[in-house]
Amino acid sequence: MSSIQEQVAFLAKRDLSSMYLQDFLLTWNKSHEELLVVFQTAEILRSMREQNISPRIFDSGLAISNFRDNSTRTRFSFASAANLLGLQVQDLDEGKSQIAHGETVRETANMISFMADVIGIRDDMYIGKGHSYMKEVAQSVQQGYDEGVLEQRPTLVNLQCDMDHPTQSMADMLHLINHFGGIDQLKGKKIAMSWAYSPSYGKPLSVPQGIVGLMTRFGMDVSLAHPEGYEIMSEVEILATENSKVSGGSFTKTNNMDEAFKDADIVYPKSWAPFKAMEQRTDFYDNNDFEGIKELEGKLLKQNALHTDWECTEERMKLTKGGEALYMHCLPADITGVSCKQGEVEASVFDRYRVPLYKEASFKPYIIAAMMFLGRVKNPAEMLDLLLNQEARRTAH
Repeated sequence: MSSIQEQVAFLAKRDLSSMYLQDFLLTWNKSHEELLVVFQTAEILRSMREQNISPRIFDSGLAISNFRDNSTRTRFSFASAANLLGLQVQDLDEGKSQIAHGETVRETANMISFMADVIGIRDDMYIGKGHSYMKEVAQSVQQGYDEGVLEQRPTLVNLQCDMDHPTQSMADMLHLINHFGGIDQLKGKKIAMSWAYSPSYGKPLSVPQGIVGLMTRFGMDVSLAHPEGYEIMSEVEILATENSKVSGGSFTKTNNMDEAFKDADIVYPKSWAPFKAMEQRTDFYDNNDFEGIKELEGKLLKQNALHTDWECTEERMKLTKGGEALYMHCLPADITGVSCKQGEVEASVFDRYRVPLYKEASFKPYIIAAMMFLGRVKNPAEMLDLLLNQEARRTAH
């Protein structure tokens, strides 16, 4: 690994003006250069913390945390990232707000943003809702800033929506960069992004969509595998195909899990709900048809049960390159005989890869911190040089 100074020199050669005061909502809306810069900044921040150098750029300020769905890793990663840079996290608990009394998105967005530098949002439950909500919040704070209501416009970070999970896919990619020894080592590597059986329903599509949308940017051979009827958004498939043409990689689809695993360097078996079913769920939600949602849940659980053989087993792992592919998961995984009777992965496979899985998750705070840093600092390399020259210690020892 190069020194921190060498990594900062990498940033100094880049024009990062496009990232200043900008949101991070979808990886496919960011240039190749911008993605590289996020990875590099994350590595710098990680190195600084490892060497006990404080990367705090804020003396005060808020990072607003708005989780409209449950979370463990992303919630604590966001809090860790905010604290790393010197911001205090304030949760927006919509149940304790005036939203129930008719407060509009525009009003809420402005009221929480008076002294906020960052807003992190997770909204992944309904197709067509999450990303749209994030865009409405972004437009609202921009209007508030333009009209002089807000003295600064907070940067929005997508902590998972219905389309993409950029902090997850970027952390996954940084894990691969470190595992294989550099981003240039990923070209030609095969990754199997495969559906796997789960005894639950309704898991978001944003993880597989984020993976195929990002990994195809870097010349990887991405195989998307799922049973018939478990398709992801067609526009993401089109995007992945176009990405592969540019990067020199490939994007293929199969309804055979073994085919996807064959000679794979990386496997990512993960359950998700069928796109069409999630569209139907959203329609029920829009019409307050909660009985319809309940009936759909039962139908999807029965559909899932037809594919219990879609499991990451020791036998399937033998199909991978050398029988030693890197197993990945966004966690928590449905582990057969541990967290459920039958699930996505055999317990022996999961346990064998437990440490790499936890390391995979450990990159997320730094990815989020990098997104925050680049969105709030006009000259990142100059700021990092200043922090390094000050040599402020994170802890006294």
